Amino acid sequence: MPTHTFTLNGERVSVEVEDDVRLLWVLRDVLGVTGPKYGCGINVCKACTSHVNGKAFNPCAVPVGALSESDEVTTIEGLADGDELHPMQQAWIDNDVAQCGYCQPGQIMAAVSLVRRCKEEGRKIDDAALDEIRNICRCGTYNRIREAIKTGADNM
Repeated sequence: MPTHTFTLNGERVSVEVEDDVRLLWVLRDVLGVTGPKYGCGINVCKACTSHVNGKAFNPCAVPVGALSESDEVTTIEGLADGDELHPMQQAWIDNDVAQCGYCQPGQIMAAVSLVRRCKEEGRKIDDAALDEIRNICRCGTYNRIREAIKTGADNM
């Protein structure tokens, strides 16, 4: 069985799984990282949104064999700085976003990636930018999500 090595939340990890196993299953079932949620498995709901090399991606749609040793995967567990929450995580709390909470890790990871990208491109976090996030919330807390993203962006 092939060995796959990459960085996960700042730590080097190696796993022995077949190349075609989806990264979401490696994260959750092999490495015990449960922040990225399984929703659809086909890159539609985006409940599993994480970062690879600082950009949002959906590990349900990426086989572990597509990663290289130099790739850095960050999940919601790796977003905080020790005991201090990331500004976007704090904004979620301050804006009382979560209802069921299932989609929240993916929503936060997508939001962080969007804010970073907009800053790099010199764009504001306006309605057009917020419309780029395609993560699904079954509870419909989109208004609070949008407000939290604006708050988090101001503090990033």
